[in-house]
Amino acid sequence: MYESFYNLQGRPFQLTPDPRFYFSSRTHKKAMAYLTYGLNQGEGFIIVTGDIGTGKTTLVRHLFETLDRNEFIAAMIVSTQLSAEDLLRSVVAAFGLDAQAEDKGQLLARLEKYLREQFQMGRRALLVVDEAQNLSNAALEEMRMLSNFQEGDKALLQSFLVGQPEFRERIFAAPELEQLRQRVIATHHLEPMEEEELAGYIEHRLRLVGWDNDPCFTADAVEAIYQHSAGVPRRLNTLCSRILLYGALEEIHTVDAETVDAVIADMASDTRQVTPTSSAIQRPMAAPVNLQNDPSLPLEKSSGGSSGKSSSAKSKDKDSGNDKEKDEMQNRINQLENMMKSQDETLKQLTNLMAQLAGGGAKDDK
Repeated sequence: MYESFYNLQGRPFQLTPDPRFYFSSRTHKKAMAYLTYGLNQGEGFIIVTGDIGTGKTTLVRHLFETLDRNEFIAAMIVSTQLSAEDLLRSVVAAFGLDAQAEDKGQLLARLEKYLREQFQMGRRALLVVDEAQNLSNAALEEMRMLSNFQEGDKALLQSFLVGQPEFRERIFAAPELEQLRQRVIATHHLEPMEEEELAGYIEHRLRLVGWDNDPCFTADAVEAIYQHSAGVPRRLNTLCSRILLYGALEEIHTVDAETVDAVIADMASDTRQVTPTSSAIQRPMAAPVNLQNDPSLPLEKSSGGSSGKSSSAKSKDKDSGNDKEKDEMQNRINQLENMMKSQDETLKQLTNLMAQLAGGGAKDDK
């Protein structure tokens, strides 16, 4: 929507990692230096960590873009909770090989044969594992074993491990990973961008989609953006996308701090919205109300004790109110359970349909 208003040729602040938008901040430049050093060494492990949204995946994809395809064959896997053998299958598949085999030995032999063929053609194999913090220690040990493939004194496979900060902490704390630690030749932790880099980052991304100084970001706007995002690229992209959308809706061509604050307030209101369903779920956890001290409730006054309700009457009223509230709550919970049952039934039907389609496809193939 905002692309046409600002005459842009695309979305400059999309969240999907795109190496075309790689920005060489100080911390990313240092990380690239370590990765290049690792490539020149041709062996061992390089570990790059960073908090969520600091641009780790974009960095890796940028690295892939810079590789000479005549010199390197590169593969990347995104780690989940894989067993050691499942990890091996993922690595085999990432290099374009058949990952189906009767046993682990066949997979290893297939991978080693491929790596030796690439080496003989003068190509080095690089494996990048993203989200490496999800790897079990057994899977990491499998990674180390793969680094044992050699041709003479040359390693056939080099690996870069990319993950969140806890991954590096685990690598250097677990006694069972000592052998892997000895093969780590460099590590780097990605930090958020510094404030003086932010204006360049915004301009860099905008110019890649044909920006011609519309909208214009004032200095106080850039400062406000940095204060909200703390220099984390993903937060920056999320906020700047909303700023452009807001600017297009309000026909704003100069983005200042007031504009940024208005967008931040809108984003905050989004997170505060609570649906009736979630309210019903959370309500039983609410703190009990003190009827005597709550200033929002009217207090009954008594004159000589005759005009006010008796303690017994008040107790009955309170019990009646509690019972009514419980009934109302139970009705909401029942409605929620019915909705969940209906969704479960729909999912089962969809799963059965997909299984039937898959079975039909398999028969056709035969």
